Amino acid sequence: MHSKYSRLIKLSISAKSKSYSPYSKFKVGAALLTAGNKVYTGANIENASFSLCVCAERVVFSKAISEGEKKFKAIAISTGNSKPVFPCGACRQFMYEFCDDLDIIIVNSEKKFVITKLSELLPKGFNRKNLHGKK
Repeated sequence: MHSKYSRLIKLSISAKSKSYSPYSKFKVGAALLTAGNKVYTGANIENASFSLCVCAERVVFSKAISEGEKKFKAIAISTGNSKPVFPCGACRQFMYEFCDDLDIIIVNSEKKFVITKLSELLPKGFNRKNLHGKK
C-alpha cells in the first residue's frame, strides 16, 4: 500500500472493528484527517429503530466537530466488501457542509483503494452559500 494516505487507510480498517452493527452485520470504519493533520476515527452505529442508525462518516465528523475541528483534508472509509462502497447521500451532504473538495479514500476488503473528491460524488451540492444567494 503506497499512498500518502496509508496511515489513514490503516486507521479506517482498525476503526471498522468497533462497529456496532448487530442487524446488518455491515461493518464500516472511517478515519478523518483534519487540516491540522489530526486524525479522528469512527464506526457505524446501528439501532433497532433503523431510522436512528448513524453511518461511520457522520460519526467521525461529529466527533471531530464536537472537538472544535471545522476544516478537513481527507477521509478513508473501509468496509468488508470486495467492491468499493461509497458514502450514502446523507453522508455526502453532511460532509459537504464542511468541505466540498475533501479527498475520499474508499477501501475494500483486500485493502485496495480508490480516491475521489467529494465534489465528484455530490456535484452541485447544497451548502450555506445557497442560503444567501451567493455563487
